Amino acid sequence: MLFGLTLAACSGAGGDREPLPSVRLDTVTLSAAPLVSEFPGRVRAAEEVNLAFKVSGRLRRIAVEEGARVRRGDLLAELDPADYALQLQAVEAEYRRVKAEAERVMALYADSVVTADSYDKARYGLEQMTAKYENARRQLADTRITAPFDGVLQRRLFEAPTVVAAGMPVVTLLSSAAPEIEIHIPASDYVRRGDFAAFEASFDFLPGRTLPLQLATINPKANANQLYAVRLAVPADADPLPAPGMNALVRITRRGTGDAAIEVPASALFACEGRSCVWVCRADSTVERREVRIRRLTTDGAAQLSAGLEPGERIVTAGVDRLYENQRVAPLAAPAETNIGGLL
Repeated sequence: MLFGLTLAACSGAGGDREPLPSVRLDTVTLSAAPLVSEFPGRVRAAEEVNLAFKVSGRLRRIAVEEGARVRRGDLLAELDPADYALQLQAVEAEYRRVKAEAERVMALYADSVVTADSYDKARYGLEQMTAKYENARRQLADTRITAPFDGVLQRRLFEAPTVVAAGMPVVTLLSSAAPEIEIHIPASDYVRRGDFAAFEASFDFLPGRTLPLQLATINPKANANQLYAVRLAVPADADPLPAPGMNALVRITRRGTGDAAIEVPASALFACEGRSCVWVCRADSTVERREVRIRRLTTDGAAQLSAGLEPGERIVTAGVDRLYENQRVAPLAAPAETNIGGLL
């Protein structure tokens, strides 16, 4: 049925004896209101890191339970340090021997007793042994993981006495700083990111309230779906603070381009021969098909046009699929002010 109606709208055919179709009309106006876009988002921690040991070994313990709050520098996990302690002890003994010998050679060289070649060998040998000693000390220290920032331990990935390899994540830590909200925007909004003026978010747990947001980062590379990730910071003094994992609806307000735009209800648009068109109602109540160029569709059911219509023209906003060129129509009366929503 819909296919047949569309053909009739594009073909221009009709019968003289048909009753006049009733249509709703709207007058074209310029819209200078700020452009607003809405995107679903998800709350994320300001920082989320998977922490791992720099060395391998047998896990001695995870010092913090899941969900516990930690301060920067607190111990989170440690390996059995016995092997690394023995290694350090052996290297330290060798370091002390090489250092004592090198100092003797250097003292003799100062008295011109040994050659420059012996002096260089002693100096380079001491530097090499010093590097080995520092490496052994660091490896022993690397058997402990401490919190890099204040936060909450989200997850323990292993339990003692598991043997873990170097670089294998052991715990996940979330920052306790104010969270962020991540959304994904299409290329049409990304190229106009310089016009972003304000951001706000609404949540199911805060009915009737919105939180202002600050732009944190915009990823300059699109993902596989050709969307760009945007991260927005939640105010630290927000009460209550949304928790990571919560859903949000983010509203982005953009500055106008300086030119008022023509905005029409999306219901006025229809496709004909691959083009976007509207029906324009003339003064004698006949309609003509007019091709228009759509700049963008808004989330409130409107379409911004870049060409095709002029302010003051009247267009059909309901019943567009059953019309044809030069057809006479019967405009519906405008709904009364007391008819909220136009339901009556």
